[in-house]
Amino acid sequence: VSDIIRTIRDPEKPNTLEELEVVTENCVEVQEIGEDEYLVIIRFTPTVPHCSLATLIGLCLRIKLQRCLPFRHKLEIYISEGTHSTEEDINKQINDKERVAAAMENPSLREIVEQCVTEPD
Repeated sequence: VSDIIRTIRDPEKPNTLEELEVVTENCVEVQEIGEDEYLVIIRFTPTVPHCSLATLIGLCLRIKLQRCLPFRHKLEIYISEGTHSTEEDINKQINDKERVAAAMENPSLREIVEQCVTEPD
């Protein structure tokens, strides 16, 4: 799982989330919840406590994992506790299927997510 998310690019910087230490191997937890079904929990750390792109980063993590995980899964994505001023609100947003679907219907937002999650050549 960490190999999948490590190459996601930051929406503002030319770096990957791994290079910026937004995601690390330690931020990924996988638990078996049924036969061939897993709960994947990601806890990412924004670069600053008031990062305006934290929701977008969470969305990129979700989209990339939904597309790339080769097994049935439930996905929970959170901001690491105490690392963002509005972490509770953002956690609700990025774990709400309807809000995620609505966000991906926005063409400009979808384009940004695609740029962040597309593998470099």
